[in-house]
Amino acid sequence: MIEALLPSAVVTVEAFSDIPGEAPYPGEEDLVAKAVESRHREFVTARRCAREALARLGYAPAPIRSGLRREPRWPAGVVGSITHCAGYRAAAVTRDTALAGLGIDAEPHDALPDEVAEAVTVAGEPELLRRLSLADPSVHWDRLLFSAKESVYKAWYPLTGRWLGFEDAELSIDPTAGSFTARLLVDGTRTDGGPPLAALHGRYLVADGLIVTSVTLPRDW
Repeated sequence: MIEALLPSAVVTVEAFSDIPGEAPYPGEEDLVAKAVESRHREFVTARRCAREALARLGYAPAPIRSGLRREPRWPAGVVGSITHCAGYRAAAVTRDTALAGLGIDAEPHDALPDEVAEAVTVAGEPELLRRLSLADPSVHWDRLLFSAKESVYKAWYPLTGRWLGFEDAELSIDPTAGSFTARLLVDGTRTDGGPPLAALHGRYLVADGLIVTSVTLPRDW
């Protein structure tokens, strides 16, 4: 599913269910030691997907630890992202020679609670969502916007080392192309010396009761 949104250089592995009783990979036990059962299952399955994807790039199995913001800490030379929601877990990885940034997200295709929708939109976006809903009421555009901003953050953070709030990006969505652009409203200075981030571009798919989104940033040569 998620592979349809990503370049061929990106390796993806996804799962729609968990293995009953599967234990955390050695070296990751503490990361979910206090987690509720549902969180435990999604973590274990998503990390297994990530290891399978890394194996296809030639990396030996190893724990995938978390950073300060709970982001996956990938092996040197790898850019990647993990997502999980009810009924879906996925990982996407590629070599950092192919992409500078990568983010994926999945969400159930349901409407956002009103208070959440208000918290994740900036000026202009509520009107955008109204227009999109009038044109195609079959899509929960508020949830799609939420997912797109999650993917934006996952691509942003490893490149900047800084938090990006929902209020720090303004989205435009092209339903014909199945794509979106996030205009960044804060300083986009990168820690890797690349050009500052002004906008990030992504794609989306709505199918099988899910919304999946992705953001990729080409390598700057």
